Amino acid sequence: MNAEMLMPAAQLEDDCLEALMQRRLGNRIRDLRILRLPEGLIIQGRAATYHVKQLATHAAMEFADAPILANDIDVK
Repeated sequence: MNAEMLMPAAQLEDDCLEALMQRRLGNRIRDLRILRLPEGLIIQGRAATYHVKQLATHAAMEFADAPILANDIDVK
């Protein structure tokens, strides 16, 4: 039995969403993390520009099956 089979379905979905977003963004978001709440998703991480932060929001809207509640990506 592999580790993925032991993870909750929501965690698998979040991991897949994070992987899809990293592929789309070319790893321009560091420490990307998706928090799933009953009401929707919160995106966290760090980016060099506001443009990349915006790209992350659009990628999440495209790939996610839940509304985006907040984009908490820090721009540094």
